[in-house]
Amino acid sequence: MLFPADKRIDTFGIRNGFTVIDYGCGPGVYLRKVSELVGDKGKVYAVDVHELAMEAVKRKISKYDLANVEPVLARGYGCDLEAHVADVIYAVDMFHMIKKPTPFLRELHRLLKKNGHLIIDDGHQSRQLTKAKIKDSAIWHIDEEHGDRLKCTPIHE
Repeated sequence: MLFPADKRIDTFGIRNGFTVIDYGCGPGVYLRKVSELVGDKGKVYAVDVHELAMEAVKRKISKYDLANVEPVLARGYGCDLEAHVADVIYAVDMFHMIKKPTPFLRELHRLLKKNGHLIIDDGHQSRQLTKAKIKDSAIWHIDEEHGDRLKCTPIHE
């Protein structure tokens, strides 16, 4: 079940002052709403591997004056953000394209604060496959299942 972008984002648990990462942001469909939710004291990192996506994000930042949004070009599964920076990471409609899910999930684990959470959806794969990939990484706990997504928290040693 797909929701309009703003309504869907309202279910991600994003609050004022949070640092959020939109991993695999594409052209930035969710950025305006997330920018509003985190407010002036919050930060949004729009991460993608495609330079064209970064150009679209930069145009959106300029058009809507999204001063708290920063585009970040990823290289492979990694990016140049510091560790444990995010309160929330969401990866929407892209997990099914990840060829090596464990290294990808390790990078998200590195970026998330210890008490943060990850929102990840099935995209174009079965829920069973999404859950298997997450469990195989051995670094995430699946806390909640919703119709179109999972909420996960990092496992710490």
